[in-house]
Amino acid sequence: MTQPVLGILTLYLNDAGSLEERRYYERMTTEGRKLGLHVFVFTPQDVSLSGDRIRGLFYHPGTGRWTRRWTGFPTLVFDRCRIQHSHRYDQLLKFRSRYDGLTYLNKPLRNKWQIHNLLSKDSRFGAYLPKTRYINSVNDVREMLRSHPLLYLKPINGTGGRGILRVERLKDGSLTVQGRDKNRRIVSPQRMSSDKLGSYLSKWNLKEVRYIAQQGLQLKLPSGCVHDYRLLVQKDGEGKWTVTGCAGRIGAPGSITANLHGGGRAAKMDGLLEQWITDAAKREAVKREVAEFGVGIASYLELVCGALCELAIDLAIDKSGRIWLIEVNPKPAREVFFRAGETEVYRQAIVKPLEYALWRFKQKKRKTASAAAAREAGDDADSSPVTPDPPHVDELPLLPEKPGKSAKKKRRRL
Repeated sequence: MTQPVLGILTLYLNDAGSLEERRYYERMTTEGRKLGLHVFVFTPQDVSLSGDRIRGLFYHPGTGRWTRRWTGFPTLVFDRCRIQHSHRYDQLLKFRSRYDGLTYLNKPLRNKWQIHNLLSKDSRFGAYLPKTRYINSVNDVREMLRSHPLLYLKPINGTGGRGILRVERLKDGSLTVQGRDKNRRIVSPQRMSSDKLGSYLSKWNLKEVRYIAQQGLQLKLPSGCVHDYRLLVQKDGEGKWTVTGCAGRIGAPGSITANLHGGGRAAKMDGLLEQWITDAAKREAVKREVAEFGVGIASYLELVCGALCELAIDLAIDKSGRIWLIEVNPKPAREVFFRAGETEVYRQAIVKPLEYALWRFKQKKRKTASAAAAREAGDDADSSPVTPDPPHVDELPLLPEKPGKSAKKKRRRL
């Protein structure tokens, strides 16, 4: 084939066909063309009943239009699917199982509790992990509060700060509870006695949704807003893990998290860290350690979980300069760098997965050529067939979304 094809696997947000990261896919398509890489977007719903063709979404940089057309399966697959509680996610699980033999840049990563347990098994990471416990009942929360006066309760499959609670034990033994609901709305602080905690948490279905309790850290800036850092680690064009960038996030007033989609704002790491740690030498040491830690986490998780090409690692840094792991995100957004004014980092965050895809393609071609040569020499070496060029037929315009409720819910990311 003349050029490799990268298929971006995603999920529609709703039955109207809204895409969450449309602008990001447009940038990937544009940058991919510069590198000689064809890019299209598809979901499990777009696969034909016969299972041999895909009615993909194609972006045309020259006109700014999207069209659909039938095509073959891509050479490589970039999985951008996040967890949904919908029939669309059920279709995704079936797709992954049926087409496990495709060349994926990244495999699904496990949930927060499983990742914590995996990292706990390696002595290199123990000092970075807040104390964490799986919640079977409210007694687990009460018991953990005895040794840690501040806790965060998190759904093990949650994203974007949804459904997170902050529970703090005050000096008089009473509790303050606040958080964000499943729609990211801020839940105002409520003060209560310890014996009222059970009835309050019952509304959150901790056991059914599956929650963990995590040791909390005091990360409020002088403004009263919490802050953390988003570290992006990606494979490069030589298949090696590299740090693309690290930016700060400052939560909205009254928020217990710093997520941008929860109203937070972005900041350059250097400026934010300077507000937090006055010693310049210590700041430089922290930045070096952050980079080493990020590459170490990515390398280890790929070793035990399977193929990965990028990870966002959310970190907290306390006043002493100690680094704490908040969580690992295998399907990261990257607009934090754009909003922080890190335009080149933002561009690299888009380009690196494309460069890595080309490297994977070349590795696959070399392997196929080597296997073919071995067969000619009479060896029984196995080889994997290269995906043929996709047929380009039946091009149709992509219909605009109907105005109304579903369109209002559409979210666009950079």
